[in-house]
Amino acid sequence: MTILVTGATGNVGRLVVDRLVEAGVTVRALTRDPDAAALPVGVEVAAGDLSRPQSLTEALDGVRRMYLFPVARTAREVVGLAERAGVRRIVVLSSGAVTTGHDTGFHLPVERAVEASGLEWTHVRPGEFALNKLWLWGPSIRAERVVRDPYPMAAGYPIHEMDIADVAAAALLGDGHTGRAYTLCGPAPIDNREQVRVIAEALGEEIRFERVTPDRAREIYRKQGGFAAANAGFLLGFEDYSGVEVDPSDAHGKWRHEAPVEMPTAEAVTGRPARTFAQWARDHARDFR
Repeated sequence: MTILVTGATGNVGRLVVDRLVEAGVTVRALTRDPDAAALPVGVEVAAGDLSRPQSLTEALDGVRRMYLFPVARTAREVVGLAERAGVRRIVVLSSGAVTTGHDTGFHLPVERAVEASGLEWTHVRPGEFALNKLWLWGPSIRAERVVRDPYPMAAGYPIHEMDIADVAAAALLGDGHTGRAYTLCGPAPIDNREQVRVIAEALGEEIRFERVTPDRAREIYRKQGGFAAANAGFLLGFEDYSGVEVDPSDAHGKWRHEAPVEMPTAEAVTGRPARTFAQWARDHARDFR
């Protein structure tokens, strides 16, 4: 059985590849740049781009199961090509924002395209990635051992990317996951100030938390570029999930440390306790150095 992993060099897709290789199945990895993929020995590397569905024809040949990175604009065409190629099961990397109803235009159209195909499907819906804090805070921690943020008490349930990959691999390989949408969170709420403390502990060095205004934080993130610049408006309360401008002062009331509530984690699928933020920080300590 050949499993196609799209987004195979991404933060989750690359881990899915590793788990499938460990399981002993034939893995084909889709990437736009095969020469730079650096994938494990034995993985079939195929060139292709989800934004250009016709580029997937060769990559889909002989594939029976597929891990699908979400590209809403071409989702129906990609799924149609997969169905005609003989794919029988698709596992979608989706978002917890679909569960909450905030996402109607990014991941939801991909889910609907897969469901409409009649193929076996599973949606993996992670909430806040712990990796977000590496992309947001990494530059200032590496340069100055400081985090500048307006909301020290903003709490979330950040999830380790390894837990996401574990669930996706389980759905690709095992039975009993068809027609399921797995919303995934980290195992416990943790606010921004505590996250900084935990990262500092993993580094074995002090990291200072400096509270700044939302405007100042947005300025910092925009200068960083990349993920921070692209998501500054939403993460700091200047935009809603769809990109519509809102009053950032509303975020002060929304982003506070709430009483702990039970949230779904990877354990329900894998049978293993979800990884903590402290584990994530230890795993990424060298990325903050």
